[in-house]
Amino acid sequence: MNHNKTIPGIFVLIALVAATSLVYADCFAVVVGKKASADGSVIVGHNEQNSGRMIANYRYVPRMKHEPGAVVKLRRGGTLPQVAETNAFLWQEVPNCEWSDSYFNEHGVTICSDRCSTREDSWEELVKRGDVEGGGIGYMLRRLVAQRAKTAREGVEIAGELINKFGYWDSGRSYVIADPNEAWVLAIARGKHWIAQRVPDDAVVCIPNIHVIGPEADLSDNKNVIASPGLVEYATKRGWYDPKSGKPFSFMDAFNLPPEKNSYREKNGHDPRQFGGQPTVDGVFRVPEKGPLPFSVKPAHKMEVADVAKILRSHVRGQLPSDKGAPHLLDVETGMNICTKTTQAAQIFQLRSNMPKEIGCVAWRATTAPCTGVLIPFYLGITETPEDFYKPCDIKKALSLDYHFNYPEEKLVFDSDFAFDIFNETENLAERNYAEAIKIIREAWDKFEKQEFEMQSRIENGALTLYKKDKDKARQHLTEYTHKLTRLAVSKAKELNIKLKTKFWAE
Repeated sequence: MNHNKTIPGIFVLIALVAATSLVYADCFAVVVGKKASADGSVIVGHNEQNSGRMIANYRYVPRMKHEPGAVVKLRRGGTLPQVAETNAFLWQEVPNCEWSDSYFNEHGVTICSDRCSTREDSWEELVKRGDVEGGGIGYMLRRLVAQRAKTAREGVEIAGELINKFGYWDSGRSYVIADPNEAWVLAIARGKHWIAQRVPDDAVVCIPNIHVIGPEADLSDNKNVIASPGLVEYATKRGWYDPKSGKPFSFMDAFNLPPEKNSYREKNGHDPRQFGGQPTVDGVFRVPEKGPLPFSVKPAHKMEVADVAKILRSHVRGQLPSDKGAPHLLDVETGMNICTKTTQAAQIFQLRSNMPKEIGCVAWRATTAPCTGVLIPFYLGITETPEDFYKPCDIKKALSLDYHFNYPEEKLVFDSDFAFDIFNETENLAERNYAEAIKIIREAWDKFEKQEFEMQSRIENGALTLYKKDKDKARQHLTEYTHKLTRLAVSKAKELNIKLKTKFWAE
């Protein structure tokens, strides 16, 4: 790949705007229980969203053995013993960001997260009173879960132990940890206070940028709820919960950051993106009523990957024929868009337990904003991702904290051979006249995805036949198929970019 190319004019403007922006992580997630899906899979959809000039690397990391006495170093000084061998995983990395990487390990355990600020005190204050030790844990939490967990529940337990030991560094976050049998939402506040709730098998959860675990989470239900020690007592001590009120404890009521004055949430008592997502699931288009929304809703029909994609691609507002500009520009005004300009990638994890994990677990991935992107299936069994989906670097160096948080500037420059920038160019070109451009884009990508979905069973049946005889050949089969699709998609994106430039940027 050529990493020293000149940035075209449109990207110069974008880079200048990005340079003045703060880097933050918002994101949105949709979690479907296995009895709420059409094929019995647990489905996790996630938009990764950050402001500023960002890229997303996507690569395979093999199992790694570690010497006795080896330690894991956390970003702010904490350490813990390393295990003898860590799991292999597919790794989506957003360089320089602490809260944006996601993982998909060899056991079919996936973990991703959404920013959810809380009313908890500052990191400095928590350090003083001992609620944060060793600098706290942040970035490494997801990776440690991916490297060590064999099930989603084990992942929650590992995360909980790490938070109990070190304390969480950031204000707050919601993690989704899932496997082919179940999914959990783990809600964390800065320090050592957290709660995890299992997603009902027959329901769907939409997670915006506030905590959504409320009074439905029964702390006595050890099968479906896990929490940090002394959680209710702490909230009571801080004056965030009154046991005498007669109301059950609600993590979101106790810990969520109060809404901004005159905001949608202050007026209605719930998040606008959660309100925008739930009707797409259950088909009930409500008039906003004051008060919180339920943790989960029952879907109007059994959900598929395409249904989750529809949610991740939704703008809620700004899709009227009269809107010549991009609906992404309405994010700040409405606060309701789920697909935004700040999206680095959308992933939909299709986790099935009725076949080997290498074949039954798939990450359907769209690079940059999903509304202008195409889903490509990356099977868990693949042995490598295409080279144009990540910037080359020795794997151990790439995994180091120093490299991730001090990413070489030359690797962030626009590169016309890098898949992320190719798909991102499609998104940027569409901004010229979104209402017209999106028709051209979706005509191409909808046809592409339709063919992928139609081919899925044939590809998987072939892989299953190979798997019975030779597991390695089955994995190679899946790797070749994924690479073939990525080449076709990248080629199609380049054609679209030429077409969009000719039609809109020549005007």
